[in-house]
Amino acid sequence: MNILIVGATRGIGRQLLEQALASGHAVTALVRNPQRLAIQHERLRVIQGDILDFDSVARAMAGQEAVCCTIGVKVPWVRVTVFSEGTKNLLQAMLQTGVKRLICVTGIGAGDSKGHGGFLYDYLFLPSVNRPIYADKDRQEALIEASDVDWTIVRPGFLTNGPLTKNYRKLINLAGVTAGWISRADVAHFILEELASRQYLHQTPLLTS
Repeated sequence: MNILIVGATRGIGRQLLEQALASGHAVTALVRNPQRLAIQHERLRVIQGDILDFDSVARAMAGQEAVCCTIGVKVPWVRVTVFSEGTKNLLQAMLQTGVKRLICVTGIGAGDSKGHGGFLYDYLFLPSVNRPIYADKDRQEALIEASDVDWTIVRPGFLTNGPLTKNYRKLINLAGVTAGWISRADVAHFILEELASRQYLHQTPLLTS
């Protein structure tokens, strides 16, 4: 597939980039600073730009078959809008170019996964440090769910830099569930599997150990 990755310089996006290239996909990476990518590959196209800049998003969108949004921000932020405002640009560019498939990574605490992170996370960390981030991730998810694209929203548990294991759970029914750990490599693995299978179309799976 021709895949656009937004947020490819680190974390889940970087793992996704490497695994996608290894699997034979053609990847376009929209990045603010191409020097941070430091990868050269015949099936990799790097476009300098920003998810908040519609023109660069539209330029990167041309010719794609799927879009993967893995952006993040560093805490603490008083007010966060990059997730929702950036997603508006993605959805508009997808509409203009006819790209239908979107996989977006949010996280534990977004949407109906709120309350499934365990006591410390749910009652201390999320309401304080992560509150502005997840308020905007809620707005981001609402925009995606209201759109006409073929979307999957991925909510990983607590992220690690551990190895690819391919051994993790994909949960839709969260009754009685408390999220655990999952490696960024395993989240990237799920995204590639979902691009092929479309098993979780219009769903919000929680990924956890």
